[in-house]
Amino acid sequence: MKDEEAVARIVEDFETAGLDGRRLAMLRYARKLTLSPSKMERTDVQALRDAGFKDEEVLGMAEVVAYYAYANRIVDGLGVDLEE
Repeated sequence: MKDEEAVARIVEDFETAGLDGRRLAMLRYARKLTLSPSKMERTDVQALRDAGFKDEEVLGMAEVVAYYAYANRIVDGLGVDLEE
């Protein structure tokens, strides 16, 4: 995003950042999958479909969220210091 104010609003609280329904659904899914993966249900995927996402797009979201979780755990697990 090129709008730095919009990015700041999203970082602060994406729920109140004025995002459209598709983006809200995507971020809600990513947050839940990141913070409580064992609580994911079919209804979480259905919410994405209801927002207009195709199954291939849902798979892509799950893969990206899972990859970031994996990569961060590897870095954290090895005690790697990251650049600022």
